[in-house]
Amino acid sequence: MHLHIKQADIGYHTNLISKAEAGLNLGEVCLLIGNNGVGKTTLIKSILNQIPLLKGQISIHQKNITSFSVKETAENIAVVFSKSVIPQNYTVEDLISLGKYIYYPFYFELKKEDRQEVSGIIKELNLLQYKDTLLKNLSDGNLQKAFIGRALAQNSPVIILDEPTTHLDEENKIIILKTLRRLAKEQNKLILFSSHDWRLAKEFADKMWYIKEGRLYSGIVEDILIQHRELTEISLFEVNRKFIPPMITAPSLHKEMLYSLLQKNFQKDLSSLHFEFHNEFWLISGTNEAYKYESFEEILNFIQNLH
Repeated sequence: MHLHIKQADIGYHTNLISKAEAGLNLGEVCLLIGNNGVGKTTLIKSILNQIPLLKGQISIHQKNITSFSVKETAENIAVVFSKSVIPQNYTVEDLISLGKYIYYPFYFELKKEDRQEVSGIIKELNLLQYKDTLLKNLSDGNLQKAFIGRALAQNSPVIILDEPTTHLDEENKIIILKTLRRLAKEQNKLILFSSHDWRLAKEFADKMWYIKEGRLYSGIVEDILIQHRELTEISLFEVNRKFIPPMITAPSLHKEMLYSLLQKNFQKDLSSLHFEFHNEFWLISGTNEAYKYESFEEILNFIQNLH
């Protein structure tokens, strides 16, 4: 086990997470998930030895992290926080190149092979056209990718990312997550990243760490999702008390969309109706006859004209 958390109490003065027990091996991708304020970032900072444990131990390659020097920590762990300080007058290439300077005094020039590797990372992250662009002129998404590029250039066996896809569109999220998984498998990296976007992230992670009510649950992604159904259930928010919903038989996303449409537009009892989704159309029954509609707009018009 390359990263091992052993009976750790994690927090500042009081426990956010109690008796945490978890471990990850090289070559694994792990998704860290939990509601805001439960301790995800605190856990990451504890692994980096930026916050001392209240109890227990965290080790990297069987060595207690409290014994690491700053340089040893950087050689073992590369990190990207969701809010990073933007170096003034740095370009994308400058920032990604910074990942190499943990191996040299800062005044040294990078070797040819280092520069080639930096160029490869820039190309892989689809940042080639922004190579010489100042960081302050980048979009949030491209800036985030540049910081991830710096972590990749560091070549540490462990890469930890705090909300790495927060500002990215779907295409760039997939680019980042595919890159992280490829690195884990091809270069034997241990990747730990936090995210709220579990539906997308779960497709790329082997393990999941889930923080809930002061406990850290860890295991194979699918096991954790099955054991904690609140992670996969669509939330049907009740904002209209006069609305009485119909029966809806549909996949979770379609069910959520229909529920949202009906409850924000109607303050009446629709419980006599049954909406059933069939691939490309909705079948509505409960009146004198059944009706078939393909769009939500058609459904909206139908309910508006229903007496």
